[in-house]
Amino acid sequence: MISQKFIIIPYKKSRGGLTAGEMRQATSAASAERIATAMADRHPGVAAYSVMVDSETGDMTSPALIISFGDIPPLEE
Repeated sequence: MISQKFIIIPYKKSRGGLTAGEMRQATSAASAERIATAMADRHPGVAAYSVMVDSETGDMTSPALIISFGDIPPLEE
C-alpha cells in the first residue's frame, strides 16, 4: 500500500558538502513546515518534503519540497 508521508531533514556541512541528519516525520504538511521552521536556526539547511511511501518495501518516491531554509542539496528521486 502506498501512502503519503511528511518528512523533515536537517542538513549539516561536511567535507564533501552537505550531509543529511536524522529524518523526522510530521503528521501533515503544515506540521512539517512548523517543525522545519523551528529547526532552521540550528542547522545550515533544513527541508520538509512530502513523499510517497510503499508500506511493504519502505521505498520513498515522488519527493515534493514543502519548504526549505539555508543550504540544501538538489532534490533527487
